[in-house]
Amino acid sequence: MIALGILLSVAGIGFFCWLLFTLAVYALPFFAGMTVGLWAYDSGAGPIGAFLVGAFAAGLTFGLGQLMFTTVRAVWVRFAIALAFAAPAAFTGYHATLGLTRLTMPSEEWQMAFSVLGAIAIGLTAWTRVVAMAPSGQTGQVAARG
Repeated sequence: MIALGILLSVAGIGFFCWLLFTLAVYALPFFAGMTVGLWAYDSGAGPIGAFLVGAFAAGLTFGLGQLMFTTVRAVWVRFAIALAFAAPAAFTGYHATLGLTRLTMPSEEWQMAFSVLGAIAIGLTAWTRVVAMAPSGQTGQVAARG
């Protein structure tokens, strides 16, 4: 029975790590949707209205970010857009990793070290996924005509 508990714990942690890496690119739209949804709730929209407004804001943030990233040719603008998506993902990754390490490590120094590594890994994963959203033919450079 103990072995089954250990296996299920490892599988559960693996699932949540996979989920965190998969959903990291959506951290910025989630933060935007949550902020707008809370604002709508505070202004009297009610729970259903706040949810709908927040979901619309999150979808709009993701859609506009993806559209801007695929259509803008300037490399520095694309860099800024990718950074805007990767920074909240790294922030989220830091806190998620810190929560996991606090359950398993007594040393605060090692907790911080692993949390920073988790933030870097999740931020880079989100960066890679945002860059991969661009169609393969667009690299931000104009092809030479000849």
